[in-house]
Formats: sequence, C-alpha cells, structure tokens
Amino acid sequence: MTDTPTAGRFDGRDHLLPVRVYYEDTDFTGLVYHANYVRYLERGRSDCLRLMGVGHADLLDGDRPMAFVVSTLELKFLKPARIDDALVVRTTYRAIKGPRLLISQSVERGDDVLCRAEVVAVCIHLDGRPCRPTRALVDKVAPWLAAQA
Repeated sequence: MTDTPTAGRFDGRDHLLPVRVYYEDTDFTGLVYHANYVRYLERGRSDCLRLMGVGHADLLDGDRPMAFVVSTLELKFLKPARIDDALVVRTTYRAIKGPRLLISQSVERGDDVLCRAEVVAVCIHLDGRPCRPTRALVDKVAPWLAAQA
C-alpha cells in the first residue's frame, strides 16, 4: 500500500479520476451541492495534466511563467450524486487552438452520467494576457488530444 494520492489513470485518451462523495460535499437534502461538481471537474483537469507531465507549479517556475484560467464552463446536470457515492471524473482534452484548450468532461457513477461539461481553458501570462502554450507543453499534451487543431 502507498500513501501517495492517486492522479487517476488513462483509458485510451480519456483520463479517469475516482472521487468519493463526502458529507461536506452535500447540501441539506443529502445530494451533492451543484458547485462541488465544478471542484471535481477541476481536479480531473489538473490530474489529467499531471499525468501528461504538466504540473501547475512547473508552469509558474518556467522561463515564461504561465497559468490556465477557465473562460467557458458549460454544465448540464443529469442525475444527482449522494453521500458515499463512488464517482469517476472523465476528462478528454480535445484540442489546442491558439491559447485555448478545449476539454470535455463528465462525472459518472457506474454507467450513469451525472453531469456533462464543456470547458475552455486559456493559457495566460501572469499579468492576465492570453498566450500560446509553450512547445514543450503542446508536445506533452498532443498525444492525448482527441482531435488535432
């Protein structure tokens, strides 16, 4: 056994991150509070990048410090999650277009899709201006893209 947290795994080009629903994730009805799905999706995107070899701290420490911001987040809630549910966050980086990364995500419980998301993340300099990702970043992400831009 290891105490190292999991960053999930790849299944083809899809990244799968297991997530457990805790009491703190729920509202007074016992269902996952809607804003917490955004947190699950963030973890999925971050851990997917981590397994691709792209760490957020490394992006900040590079010669050209950069970060990602979400510019678009479209959510469709389909079914509720409940306390103790074992969920999977599925993340697919679809394409890189200029400074934008196009990402599809879902939160699933078994065969049920609970939430779908379409995300646009933008690469920015630390002053907030958009920038193209470095060649090194593109090279790490490119093998996992569902489509080439």
